[in-house]
Amino acid sequence: MARFLFVVPPFTGHVNPTVPVAKVLAQRGHEVAWCGLPGTVDHLLPPGAVFLPATSQEVADHVAAAGERRPDLRGAAAFKFLQEEVLLPLAGAMVDGVDAAVDRFGPDVLVVDQQALAGAVVARRRGLVWATSATTSGELVDPLDGLPLVAAAMHKLRVDLQVAHGIPVDQAEAGDLRLSPHLVVAYTTEALTGPVDLDVPVAFVGPSTLGRPETDDFDWDLLAPDRPTVLVSLGTLNAEVGARFFGAAAEALRDQPWQAVFVAPPELVPDPPPNVIVRARIPQLAVLGKVDAVVSHAGHNTVCETLAVGVPLVVAPIRDDQPVVADQVVKAGAGVRVKFTRVRAEALREAIHQTLTDPDLRAAAKRIGDSFTTAGGAPAAAEALETLHPGTANI
Repeated sequence: MARFLFVVPPFTGHVNPTVPVAKVLAQRGHEVAWCGLPGTVDHLLPPGAVFLPATSQEVADHVAAAGERRPDLRGAAAFKFLQEEVLLPLAGAMVDGVDAAVDRFGPDVLVVDQQALAGAVVARRRGLVWATSATTSGELVDPLDGLPLVAAAMHKLRVDLQVAHGIPVDQAEAGDLRLSPHLVVAYTTEALTGPVDLDVPVAFVGPSTLGRPETDDFDWDLLAPDRPTVLVSLGTLNAEVGARFFGAAAEALRDQPWQAVFVAPPELVPDPPPNVIVRARIPQLAVLGKVDAVVSHAGHNTVCETLAVGVPLVVAPIRDDQPVVADQVVKAGAGVRVKFTRVRAEALREAIHQTLTDPDLRAAAKRIGDSFTTAGGAPAAAEALETLHPGTANI
């Protein structure tokens, strides 16, 4: 049996996919543990999980405060900010703690999220076997395609990070911390991403979060079973910047024959139409099983969970990888894209109507959902990780 250490960033959408995979590994007799920032990761793990903090609580609080996202940035500027002001400082703060966690837990394989670069640094420096956990498909393709100067600058920063922590320059320049040469576990399929051309082994396993336990406290009597239902959600990190968007969505739904569930702080939708239910949180998987369309920020987990049940989307990307994921949805024929910052109620109403009535969109969503089922999810991810042990690495 083997030991697997998951190195994760302090982002819910990047931790959640690892939990079902770790559960399968544990059921097969392996030992699993997580390493990340205290106070942001440990509460997302199942009871009794082994969590090894990568920093002190004080450092974790400082990193979290310094890495606050800027809602005013979009596109390449937002991606550059994410790398320079969030992920690279996070990596620098975590390297020593990940190193200590490796000493303490003695993993046979590191499973490193693409946004937890410290795990990749430690794996490369120590010559460990490691896999990339690609919880978003945004960096399976080139998110800076057409911006070679920005891409080169980001690569140099990742090289500098490695050199600062003891990796020789030639080795640092030759590798990519976001893509393990041993294995990339991608929680999607090429039915959504399109063909992916990488020089490393990739296991497309589809979403691993399907079937996760949820607290179902939703009042289902509020939904009329004979009316089309729309879910509107901007995810866990974006709701607070969505006041204008939620307002436009409420107007788009006013006096329509549809009903909707908004996942939003109630103060952002102070006067919802009678056909709009506003909840700060919902049992998302359960709700997705009852909706006919989803309006989303194109967060990877929400997109995949929606397509898994064959439901098309209206995507309104905000930042980070979301524009890439939104493009994948549109190119795959499973959704309609609108502009987050400038969409008007009329345009959003038209986009929702299209997702509810266009059979081609629904057929594409079902095709992608079927590919997710075939890919295998968490068991397939666990099987792919098992292939890395026993074995030797050529770092």
